[in-house]
Amino acid sequence: MAIEKFEDIIAWQKARVLTLDVYRAFKLSRDFSFRDQIQRAAVSIMNNIAEGYERKGDKELGRFLFIAKGSCGEVRSMLYLASDLDYIDKISFETMYGKSLEISKMLSGFIKQLK
Repeated sequence: MAIEKFEDIIAWQKARVLTLDVYRAFKLSRDFSFRDQIQRAAVSIMNNIAEGYERKGDKELGRFLFIAKGSCGEVRSMLYLASDLDYIDKISFETMYGKSLEISKMLSGFIKQLK
């Protein structure tokens, strides 16, 4: 399937789902700085994929995919902290962690394709 718009990118679709998971998991958190940071990191994944695609050049797309991949790492790191602080249960941690790792691997493959 050809990619005609950023919404066709599977990694973006999965990042959108992860972002919704993060927002739902932490929407009642009173640790506002933590909540805001993990939400921003999740949003950064999907937005950087979209922005890179819209720039219409492989070099620019690759640069933004690297940023999105970094945000995946940030989300996973913060999920460890959330688990350590008992903000989320083990199942929530594993689910969101797994989604973030899958997206990161997809981004790595996409970046390799661009080279």
